[in-house]
Amino acid sequence: MIRLAALLTILLTFPAQAMETRDGPVTVTRMIAGLEEPWALGFLPGGGVLVTERDGRLLLHHDGKTRAVTGVPEVAARGQGGLLDVLVPRDFAATRTLFFTYAKAQAEGEGTAVARAQLSQDATRLSDWRVIFEMAPGSSGGRHFGSRLVEGADDTLYATIGERGDRPSAQDLTRENGSVIRINRDGSIPADNPFTVTPGARPAIWSWGHRNPQGAALDPEGRLWVVEHGAKGGDEINRIRRGANYGWPVISYGQHYSGERIGEGTHKEGMEQPAFYWDPSIAPSGMMIYSGALWPEWRGHVFVGSLKFGLISHLAGQPLREIERLKSPHTARLRDIREAPDGSIWFLSVGNGAAYRITP
Repeated sequence: MIRLAALLTILLTFPAQAMETRDGPVTVTRMIAGLEEPWALGFLPGGGVLVTERDGRLLLHHDGKTRAVTGVPEVAARGQGGLLDVLVPRDFAATRTLFFTYAKAQAEGEGTAVARAQLSQDATRLSDWRVIFEMAPGSSGGRHFGSRLVEGADDTLYATIGERGDRPSAQDLTRENGSVIRINRDGSIPADNPFTVTPGARPAIWSWGHRNPQGAALDPEGRLWVVEHGAKGGDEINRIRRGANYGWPVISYGQHYSGERIGEGTHKEGMEQPAFYWDPSIAPSGMMIYSGALWPEWRGHVFVGSLKFGLISHLAGQPLREIERLKSPHTARLRDIREAPDGSIWFLSVGNGAAYRITP
């Protein structure tokens, strides 16, 4: 009865509205309101939803109520930095372990870090917060932290790291700037990482030459994809391959904000081409590759949020192409988009300070 009453309260307070798609209307329901700079969503077994806020708050929404979870240490909430992604791993029910990315204060400036912590049985507090990875010190400024987390099919962790506004560093294997890293769950380095025996290289690096990848997801075959910000034009979706160089800032389909050409053009031998790019930029954020649970026709389709235009970009096909843009008052400055365990699609709107749920 309590859960039914809470559900009725949500439905009465936040009436559902329709949003049109090429495959017919879907229903959008506001589930959580009053959020401040929300960054990521995570789903707990049993129905709870975790939300990170960039200033350092972790929230739990369950049975129609939202409350803070204690135990998050101080984060460097400056510029684009702060408490960023949260990952609920597949074995959470047995281990109570959560993983986070955040901007961590270093000797000078801040760097992207990955931490693990235990969530109490009553889901009110975190304990045993441990940093298992942090990028090499030396970056300053409050931008391009990357910071999306993905659990690989082999239980390793992937984390995206922006080049921190230092463009040349994305082509420097002695730094993790502008890379996708791959680590074990305790922070150790998998033996099959591509640069473990390369002199001077950072062994956590899995791919490099990225600008600011803020979305990442596995497709139904378990392959990793990321979406990253370009400069003026040239936002990219990339299929991530072991040891591959994605070209920033040597090649790009965008240009500098001054209007000058970036690097050497759009192609160079030994550097990967994007699976898709936007020009003009949409300022991409979170990324989801859908399982097909509620919409079988969307299996394997890619959905990317836009911070700039307040929409969801829907992509599909080989080669990948944008097939529609989903837009409504709910999608204002969209930060994250995720598939829930029941197949519904949730997204975070920074513009509205809210989390929404899409259902048929």
